[in-house]
This record gives sequence, structure tokens and C-alpha cells, in this order.
Amino acid sequence: MRTSRGLVKGGLLLLSRCLICRSFTSIGIYYAYPIIGNALQFKANAGDFFNQIIEGTNENRHLPLAKVWVGPVPFLILYHAENIEVVLSNSRHLDKSYSYRFLHPWLGTGLLTSTGEKWRNRRKMLTPTFHFSILSDFLEVMNEQTDILIQKMQKHMDGEPFNCFSYITLCALDIICETAMGKKIYAQSNSDSEYVQSVYKMSDIIAKRQRAPWLWPDWIYNKLEEGKEHSRRLKILHSFTASVIKERAKFTSSEPDCDSDQGPRKRQAFLDMLLKTTYEDGQNLSHEDIQEEVDTFMFEGHDTTAASMNWALHLIGSHPEVQKAVQAELQEVFGSSDRHVGVEDLKKLRYLECVIKESLRIFPSVPLFARSICESCQINGFKVPKGVNAVIIPYALHRDPRYFPEPEEFRPERFLPENSNGRHPYAYIPFSAGPRNCIGQRFAMMEEKVVLAMILRHFDVEACQSREELRPLGELILRPEKGIWIKLQRRTK
Repeated sequence: MRTSRGLVKGGLLLLSRCLICRSFTSIGIYYAYPIIGNALQFKANAGDFFNQIIEGTNENRHLPLAKVWVGPVPFLILYHAENIEVVLSNSRHLDKSYSYRFLHPWLGTGLLTSTGEKWRNRRKMLTPTFHFSILSDFLEVMNEQTDILIQKMQKHMDGEPFNCFSYITLCALDIICETAMGKKIYAQSNSDSEYVQSVYKMSDIIAKRQRAPWLWPDWIYNKLEEGKEHSRRLKILHSFTASVIKERAKFTSSEPDCDSDQGPRKRQAFLDMLLKTTYEDGQNLSHEDIQEEVDTFMFEGHDTTAASMNWALHLIGSHPEVQKAVQAELQEVFGSSDRHVGVEDLKKLRYLECVIKESLRIFPSVPLFARSICESCQINGFKVPKGVNAVIIPYALHRDPRYFPEPEEFRPERFLPENSNGRHPYAYIPFSAGPRNCIGQRFAMMEEKVVLAMILRHFDVEACQSREELRPLGELILRPEKGIWIKLQRRTK
């Protein structure tokens, strides 16, 4: 019975897509096969697939619009600021695309994947928890975990090149676990834990399924080895967060002002705030609601920030003049002190912020994302019917020479106020834009400033790869195929 329902649903989906096709034929560029669309033309390897996307956008930057079909689902490809603005600025097009349904088993319909009224209510409810005054309480965690990172990196000081990618990623995972859930998982000391491995593995599993329409039907996928691995990883992730929520809820209700692990004043975590958050009718969020948001925050707030810091370190280590300018600013703010980064320090690290922004321009953590066109609209003179999916490619957008001359050059000065005033508001969107922009971007910028500032106060960094050797993998998160290799020398102050 379940199989027949799935076939009926698939048939209805195919019929609706065929109706869309009739009004979508005027937009180029690729020939698509029946049923499977362009899927067989996609490279299987994640690095080759991403290169394919970038080559296509470079070759066709002059075209007003482009489309591809992934199975029976049409995708409009957008990488011009004026076209992207039509979609992201319109409150009618807030729904995520069809491909996000593959995140539902892991994240449910939390802030990233929810639609309509549920998304609006959740966004309104969660926005206060990301106020700067609340985020500043997380600084202590960020500083403490970065201290551990520095100790681990010191073992490589004045030594051979090493891959820093996992070091920084595990640090980011420790930060997000403690700030999101109030739970120490000691990832920097125990990278072999099942939970740590499952967080990484799930992103790879989902990205592979998204670009292979023959893996879309659940009744097929669940019988394959990939589907069984997906289920196993999902159980590990959900069991962990469910147990933490249960444990934290007990402390919140019975001992709100103390925590047996952390002394008389319990350090607030995102989860603690969710446990106290209520709907407009006064009802508390259910544990299922809370798990959706905690899992979402773990996914969105960990891998993205870790990747961004790694790309930034490569770029800083490749440009000694930029590194000297950052270290001069750090010297001005901190002097010879080894103290932690404070709230006031964050405001003074203006050039470091430009460096982070320029790193995100060249290597946006989320290289592409997608929305559903929820009502027919005009984009660059073309009628785009309701039901089409719009794929937005920040990686290509950020290389538009109209807004970023010589786009492959690393120039943090692009983001000084005098150089960025007047730039198209949708020419640079590492955290998306419009009503559905990333709610955690302040958290991410704070974490990046703390970690990068601490590293560059202790070490001189030298990149050991050329740009060509990095080979980005365009999965859910933009990652280098073989990591980020650097050399460290003790910094003489």
C-alpha cells in the first residue's frame, strides 16, 4: 500500500512538472532528457560536480537566465544580483526548494526547512535568542575552546606542514555543542566519537542524494545500503540530542539557578532559552519542537563557520601583507597581553572583519541554496511559473566583476565602508539576504573573530597550497578536497 501511494504521489509530481515545463521552455541553456532531466550529465564526484557548476556559470554569465532539470524538477539558476533580489526580497518566495525535503528526517521542519506560518512564528520566537547581549554570554565558551585549539596547534609550531581543517572543525563543534546544548562533548579530545562522525557523515549522505533523482523515492532509498547508513546515522544524532534535551529540561525545571557541573550559576545555552520560550498562547515548545531547532542550530552553526575559518586561514597565510595588517590591529587592541577576547574587542577588530567578509566572498560556506517560486513572477523579462525551484549560487554571484573587479584577487579593503557603500545589496550574500537571511550570522562572525584573532596572536601562518590545489567540494558546505595545509611559526611580538 505504501509503495502504491508513493507511485501515485510520484506520478502527480511528474504531471505537475510537465505542466510547468510548457511555460518554462523559453529559458535556456541545457538539453534535458525526459524523466531524469539533466541528472546524468552531473559529475558523480563532488569536486567534479562543483567545477561543472562553476564552469557553467562562468561560460554563461552573459545569459539573462538559465535552467536545468534534476529528474522531473525544474531549477532556475540565478547568479546575478538583480535576479536574486527578485526572489530573496519578496516575502512570497520564502519556501525552501524541493531538495530541502531530504533534510527533514534529520532536522524536521525547524527554522531552516519550515515554511509558511510555522516559519514566521518560529522566526519571531527565536530572534530574541540571537540578540547581541545574549550572544556575548557565549564568548566565554568560544575563548575556552580556542585555548584548547591553540594548545593542539602549538605541537606543530616550527614544524612540518599539517592539515588544520579537522583541528578548527572540531573546535567549532565543541563551541556549538556547548552554546547550543550546554553539553561538553570534548570533540577536540575525542574526534572518534560516533556523534562527531555522524554529524560529518550526514551532510555527505544528503548532498549525494539531492543530486541523484533515482535515490529520491523513500521506498527505494530505504532498501539500499545508502539508505540504511542514513538511518543508522540519524538514530545516533537524534538519540544524542534527545538525551541532552531531557537532561537539560530536568535541570531547568528543578534547579534553574545551579548546575552540578558548572557551579552555582548555570551557563545559559540556546537549549535553555528554548525550554523557556513559549508560543503566543503561552504554551511551551514541545520536546519535538525543541529538537528540530537544536538539530538545526547544530547543523547550520557548526560546519559553515568551521569551513569559513579554514578558508580564511588559507587566504591569510597566502597573503603576508594582509596577515601583517591583521596582526598590527591585534597588537593595537591587545598589546602583549594574552587575555581573552572581550565584547569591546570585537567592535575594534574592523580590519579582521573585512578579512572574514572577503574570505566569505571568495569561499562562501554555503556555495548554493534554493527557494521555491511560490507565485508566478517576472525575472529579467522572463515569466517564471509558480512551482519552479530557484537555485542561488553565491560562489558565482560573488565573482561578478561589475561589483568585485578582479574577483579572484583577495582584497579585504573591498569591505571598508568607503569601498562598499553603494554596492548592490544582493551582490554579496554569504548569509543569504532578505526576510529569510541567516539568523545566526552574528554568532558566526563573533566566533570567527575570536578563533582567528587568537590564532594570529600566537602564530605566523604560512599557506602550503596554491589556490588551484584546494579543489572545493560543493556539497551542503563548501570544503576543500584535501584539507587546508599550513605551517606555523611562533609569533614574535
